[in-house]
Amino acid sequence: MDFHEVRFPANLSFGSVGGPERRTQIVTLANGHEERNSPWAHARRRYDAGVGMRSLDDIETLVAFFEARQGQLYGFRWKDWSDYKSCRPSASPGFEDQVLGTGDGVKTDFQLVKAYRSGPASYARPIAKPVLGTVQVGVARTPVSETVHYDVDYTTGIVSFHTAPGAGAEVTAGFEFDVPVRFDTDRIRTSVASFQAGEMPDVPVVEVRV
Repeated sequence: MDFHEVRFPANLSFGSVGGPERRTQIVTLANGHEERNSPWAHARRRYDAGVGMRSLDDIETLVAFFEARQGQLYGFRWKDWSDYKSCRPSASPGFEDQVLGTGDGVKTDFQLVKAYRSGPASYARPIAKPVLGTVQVGVARTPVSETVHYDVDYTTGIVSFHTAPGAGAEVTAGFEFDVPVRFDTDRIRTSVASFQAGEMPDVPVVEVRV
């Protein structure tokens, strides 16, 4: 996949509008009941990068970033300010935030995930783009050290242990993360006059599967 491991300027994504999108297929039966199904296992997020533009310097930064990605051709990292931690927004990530799995004495690789819960239902979102230096890992409620006990692939979100966690040992982690995205347009239209009058460019961004 064509992906650049570079983050869209975080100060420009701050204030952007966007969030998760689901795809649900609904069939209404003759008796009025519905059958609902989703072909997507995971949500896809969409954002508008233009909302964060506040000055002509911001526009120049946006155009430079857009040109370097060659429009829709290359993906990049995006900081979703409303959802970028393994914990609540007001807290700091800790090694017990999220459960990655349970050791069996053989498995060494664990995918970073973030669980979303509401009542009895929950959804586990794979995290593929953790932020460098933010991952904290624990085994059996004890913190372990990166490079000493495990390594992190910051391009896939996979934690690889040097020695497999023992059978029954719960593996947990805390982290910050980005969303892998691309521009959802090959054109950016800007106008100095309209921008100074308060009109922002429309710059759609969409999540990509990695």
